[in-house]
Amino acid sequence: MPELPEVETARRILEPQLKGKTIETVEVRNTQIIAHPQVEQFTAMLQGQTVTKISRRGKFLTIHFKSHDRLCLHLRMTGRLLVIPEEEPVQRHTHLIASLSDGNQIRYLDTRRFGRFWFLRSAEEDTYTGQSKLGMEPTDAALSADYLKSKLAHRKAAIKTMLLDQSVVAGIGNLYSDEILFDAGIHPRAQCDTLMAADWEQLARSIAKIIRWGIDADDITPQEYLQGEGREYRNAAHLRVYGRAGQPCVSCKTAIERVLIGGRNSCFCPRCQRKI
Repeated sequence: MPELPEVETARRILEPQLKGKTIETVEVRNTQIIAHPQVEQFTAMLQGQTVTKISRRGKFLTIHFKSHDRLCLHLRMTGRLLVIPEEEPVQRHTHLIASLSDGNQIRYLDTRRFGRFWFLRSAEEDTYTGQSKLGMEPTDAALSADYLKSKLAHRKAAIKTMLLDQSVVAGIGNLYSDEILFDAGIHPRAQCDTLMAADWEQLARSIAKIIRWGIDADDITPQEYLQGEGREYRNAAHLRVYGRAGQPCVSCKTAIERVLIGGRNSCFCPRCQRKI
């Protein structure tokens, strides 16, 4: 599932390709992906729009138009947004095609069809996407130990579960939560109300550090992004715990363990990440 660094990579790749381009025609091949408004209205309003920029909030992308209307998108588990020459064959699981003024097409591919689009008019309040409920960005300078404590210190839930709560910190998923907790030396099952002041300080540092690392590690060229169909990133070889169950810890050589927390697999080092 794309997390904040992967969505930010997509934004950085797509914005130069789309800025200044006009959407001439729109074909929705699967109406399931259109959350707001109705498909006919969605298609009619999207046609003729000229892109000015793309922004990101948490795991959401927003394409902004010259009209001040905007198109919001959440990739969910398997969504991919690509800019492809129109003469290229249409791949399987392509659910939306928008033809551009430069001869390219925006194509949305999604194997599991969980991704969603919302089209919002310039003066329309966003009561649809859920972005208004998102917590602080993980790289925001205001994300501090005090902020995390104010949100979580009274909770008895596992810290791993709370890192996935988008209303606390936006954009963190299963992969980066494992990497953040390893960097902070905190066991994923540690209850929030047992963490000490030093733990919150370290956690705040690790959140910003690991997300920034993820963004830098995912840096690829537009050609590489297209060749990998929006699925290929460079962080996999550098992950320290996620997906490494049974392999030696990069720090102490103890075998990485995997447990189920809140329905999610969590990988950690039992020696480097202390139980509280």
